[in-house]
Amino acid sequence: MVDTAKEGTQASTREWIRRNFGPRAIIETENLSFFYGKEQALRDVSLSIPLEGVTAIMGPSGCGKSTLLRAFNRMYELYRGARVVGRITFLGQDLLKADPVVLRRHIGMVFQRPNPFPKSVFDNVAYGPKVHGIRKRSALQGIVEESLRCAALWDEVKDRLKDSAFSLSGGQQQRLCIARALAVRPEVLLMDEPCSALDPKATDKIEATTRELAEELTVVVVTHNLQQAGRISDNVAVLLAGGELAEFGPTRAVFEDPEDGRVADYLCGRFG
Repeated sequence: MVDTAKEGTQASTREWIRRNFGPRAIIETENLSFFYGKEQALRDVSLSIPLEGVTAIMGPSGCGKSTLLRAFNRMYELYRGARVVGRITFLGQDLLKADPVVLRRHIGMVFQRPNPFPKSVFDNVAYGPKVHGIRKRSALQGIVEESLRCAALWDEVKDRLKDSAFSLSGGQQQRLCIARALAVRPEVLLMDEPCSALDPKATDKIEATTRELAEELTVVVVTHNLQQAGRISDNVAVLLAGGELAEFGPTRAVFEDPEDGRVADYLCGRFG
């Protein structure tokens, strides 16, 4: 797996990638198909996730959006009978041959519903760094504060770090999960419908946080909300029934002038 100078900040890591890899995509798939047993969830998906900005993955229910996200950091391996056919690369290296523990340090994930650990706020964020060998209290304190600041949560919890994570509101718990993912300084953050269980106020905070995070790392978001995709994403991939990638490109271009008539129908609400 690529060594991306983990001792630096996320901003310096982004610069390291630009310097060594140029404008190339950070994640690429080639003829990617996915199966849960005999059931096919993705069909010959080929796309390139840009290093810069937010990429949204949209489409009707059951089209494989979340499956594609799970393929990017091999979370699908937790599902019995799941398998991938095709190729996925991360910065040019074969993602399917990487050590999954190392891979998930580079490519973090936030799930649809907040899933904090039954630990304190501090210990939730410090968990990943501890797993990767950081034990010094002062170092952990610095990482926890930085991660909570990046997730726009520090000011709300800085006096509650010893409290249970379950004492936080739903929106705060989701931002805590973002901070937990950021604590190991990934290059990519995958977010699977992170606002679906949140109220409008909490959603606004998650969306603002997503845009801020995109200044320092690559963000890929699955969303059912077309308006949300339009607000937060720079590029959008549209999957349709059967797990087919129907269109991929700059968000404004896809929304205003889609090349595929089926995508136009989906965006207009004629199905999905």
